Amino acid sequence: MLVLVLALLATKIFAFVSAVTYSGEAYQAAGKATKPAWAIGLGVGLVLHLLVSPINIISLVFTVAALVFLADVRPALSSLRRR
Repeated sequence: MLVLVLALLATKIFAFVSAVTYSGEAYQAAGKATKPAWAIGLGVGLVLHLLVSPINIISLVFTVAALVFLADVRPALSSLRRR
């Protein structure tokens, strides 16, 4: 159980740090939601993971948001940076 909690925490930290490193213009160019929307959403999920039990339905929602960011938004943003 501890391994799962730490893996979810690491995923949320990585997604949050990735979200704040890209510029707001990159989000617009990629056609994704704005940088503040992703940063706030992922930040709230990270804080709730640290303060509340990490295994509950709210944490699951924010984990899915982090996974969506990592699977869809981050690759779109990084493809813009390579050009």
